Amino acid sequence: MVKKYKKGDTRSYALGATVTMELLNSRRSAARCVYISPKSDVSIVAERARDLGVPIVESEKPFNILSPKENCFVIGEFDTFDSAVRDDRHHIVLVNPSNSGNLGTIMRDVAAFDCADLVIIRPSVDPFDPKTVRSSMGAAFNINFRCFDSFDDYAAEFQSHSIVPFMLGGAPFKQKAFEKTEKYSLVFGNEATGLPREFAQYGAVMIEQSQKVDSLNLSVAASIALYKLYTS
Repeated sequence: MVKKYKKGDTRSYALGATVTMELLNSRRSAARCVYISPKSDVSIVAERARDLGVPIVESEKPFNILSPKENCFVIGEFDTFDSAVRDDRHHIVLVNPSNSGNLGTIMRDVAAFDCADLVIIRPSVDPFDPKTVRSSMGAAFNINFRCFDSFDDYAAEFQSHSIVPFMLGGAPFKQKAFEKTEKYSLVFGNEATGLPREFAQYGAVMIEQSQKVDSLNLSVAASIALYKLYTS
């Protein structure tokens, strides 16, 4: 039975044709059903679902429940899944992110540059919230990510990574050199509060900017950092 997603549910939804197609192509094992609106003329998603053996339901009811005000005609239902991050990859670490749009956009950045896995430190916005998944444009299904209950838990497991916290007052990021032989953890704080002061012990950096704004949006800052790591 279709019901609105709540944090911690074991089933969630990919809202929209593009996001559902990413689910089918990248996480077929998690896909449970594809709902098609009678108003839809998006046949390619239905064809892909049939090819993969994913059940299709044509009904308006799921859209009234899950996306009543959205211009949405395809919904993919999926099981939430365990993911992992690799020790031999760089990591981008988000400490207590609170905005689903930012988290989804950063997931898309991680997929675009494909040089790092994503780590999320709780408490945080839910990576399986349909808003997050839609903001990622389906990238949530084709990246590696993992949640930890604390930064200490994460750091204890990945002791070989060099921690690079992004904080106001840090050294200029443009001067940061990434060594080919090292793996890095680029660490960003909450949208409103940033990182706690104790992160400065790792040697903080700051993305230089003009004085016309007080700070960069989290997803913008993360994309800049990922791009430099990707091109280093």
